[in-house]
Amino acid sequence: MATRTPAIEESTAPERGDTGMYEYESACTANGHGAAIRDVLSHIGDKWTLLIVGALSAGHRLRFTELQRHIPGISQRMLTVTLRHLERDGLVRRTMHAEVPPRVEYELTSIGRTLTAPARELSRWAMGSYTTILDSRERFDAASAEPKSTRRSHQ
Repeated sequence: MATRTPAIEESTAPERGDTGMYEYESACTANGHGAAIRDVLSHIGDKWTLLIVGALSAGHRLRFTELQRHIPGISQRMLTVTLRHLERDGLVRRTMHAEVPPRVEYELTSIGRTLTAPARELSRWAMGSYTTILDSRERFDAASAEPKSTRRSHQ
């Protein structure tokens, strides 16, 4: 028997009684009903999906090789796998033209186009925060590399 994830508005607020809790926080924490968020983000939250959405966001249909040129570092296999996931989720439309050789084009669907603004904001955040994150990683790695006896003396 399949279970249905309750809609956000069906979720109950956490026991602490915060009536002003944001919808997002509520969806993430209320009785473990973050399943919808986890499921969708597992597909759109990877690095290749956001880059594909970005490449297709101009509204043009792109052929596979054109799309691959827009995304440096993506392998043919990873582009194929990611496009299949996006097509299955209804975010990308694949159009095959009966020509020799066959021509296949990809474009965002209407629901896929709604992802471009959040993807753009997330990209801006990533680019703006990148050096801070790299600095933090460097400090963390340096502290983790210290001998245990030195770490204890800092506490």
